[in-house]
Amino acid sequence: MARALLSVSDKTGVVDFAKGLENLGFEIISTGGTEKALREGGVTVKNVSEITGFPECLDGRVKTLHPAIHAGVLAMRSNSTHMEQLAKLSIEPIDVVAINLYPFKQTILKKDVTLAEAIENIDIGGPTMIRAAAKNYQDVVVVVDPSDYDMVLEKLGNNTLDVQTKFSLAYKVFEHTGAYDALIASYLRDKSGAEQFPDTISYTYEKAQELRYGENPHQAAVFYKETAANSGALPAAKQLHGKELSYNNINDTNGAIELLKEFDEPCVIGVKHANPCGVGIGKDIHEAYVKAYEADSVSIYGGIIAANREIDKATAEEIAKIFIEIVVAPSFSAEALEILEQKKNIRLLELPAVAAKLPKNCYDMKRVAGGLLVQERDVELFDPAQLKCVTERKPTEAEMESMLFGWKVVKHTKSNAIVLAQADRTVGVGPGQTNRVTALELAIKYAKDKAKGSVMASDAYFPFSDSVEAAHRAGVTAVIQPGGSIRDQDSIDLCNKYGMAMVFTGMRHFKH
Repeated sequence: MARALLSVSDKTGVVDFAKGLENLGFEIISTGGTEKALREGGVTVKNVSEITGFPECLDGRVKTLHPAIHAGVLAMRSNSTHMEQLAKLSIEPIDVVAINLYPFKQTILKKDVTLAEAIENIDIGGPTMIRAAAKNYQDVVVVVDPSDYDMVLEKLGNNTLDVQTKFSLAYKVFEHTGAYDALIASYLRDKSGAEQFPDTISYTYEKAQELRYGENPHQAAVFYKETAANSGALPAAKQLHGKELSYNNINDTNGAIELLKEFDEPCVIGVKHANPCGVGIGKDIHEAYVKAYEADSVSIYGGIIAANREIDKATAEEIAKIFIEIVVAPSFSAEALEILEQKKNIRLLELPAVAAKLPKNCYDMKRVAGGLLVQERDVELFDPAQLKCVTERKPTEAEMESMLFGWKVVKHTKSNAIVLAQADRTVGVGPGQTNRVTALELAIKYAKDKAKGSVMASDAYFPFSDSVEAAHRAGVTAVIQPGGSIRDQDSIDLCNKYGMAMVFTGMRHFKH
């Protein structure tokens, strides 16, 4: 008689699967909670202890770890020596193994879970069993995903369960155990205070969404999320309206959310192609939106909006006047939803913790051919102890407020980056240029007359004083930059000549 070993934490569909196997003539072997569920479902079950001749022990920690089980799984049916040894030892083969593992992920995601609880939910016997079955895939059918039950039953029933299908099921095992072990390692690494960047590292991600294509239509793409994604990160958002997000939508929205986290006051971020095109703060979200829109009413068309307060009726009415790809906010009023949902092509994302700060160890990662770059998240703005005025004229209180605003924005603008700002809004953004003076020229072009009386923020130092000269001609009154160039004094001297204030932060913010 063919035999199947079933022992699952996720019991979805397991009773029907067992009944299907039973109807095909399989003897069912099981343990613990699965055995109980199967018996209650009317399945005839043999306990593992009846096979091993050894009782479960150590509170169920040891059940299947026995030669009578593993030899039945690992014996190669085409190897006569293996089969002779099974006969000599009175061990019968096991033909189907259906196991999924202790719910470690679900356990660590619980609020206030203890280390002891997490450790107790590290499966030992399960991974051993399914790895053994997967290794012997030519002779054993191994199932770790309940969604495969029906397919396996159908193919077993019509005798079409071929080696290629068994191989695919075996491959799933190692994906399953690899992700499981990587999650455990990540959790224990955080708890142990081990070195931040060990010699080898694995990360676990789960498929969140199939994408129509990547950056371009000829590129296939998928969106994966971290198993324990931060509540303030994009994967935690709930889509309320609109078609599915695209690859570029996801990347650009993430950039908007990252910048939004710099602000505590009501704030709206306008983003186009992963760069801010308009940022505004105000007494309420409507005022903030108007300022962000007016900062660059051309570029924001077809862009992405991120807000850190509920989108109300007045703000929705303004948003609805132009084409916007995405609005992400902590919530939407009923009136705002009614207005915005009339626009078929807009996507509305609700992310309650959109303003929540992310920790340093919520790492930035960038894939390169043959490798992976991993770094701490840039969560700092500057070290107050390093902030200093280097010019004869000190900035006014209003200028300093504007510079700090601009500094937050330039931190999240692709380098080389220049931002022209007032205290509550950007007036011109020059992103992603191959030299700093061209970035400034672009910011001035966007700002037009609004450059006069603004301040300039630069993500890195000025290698030459030409940027200060251009800023002065445009009417900029103060500059904030990291400092650190061997020609810093040239820029300082030019500021002094024109009566401009310059502040060094001592910290740069390259963003590539």
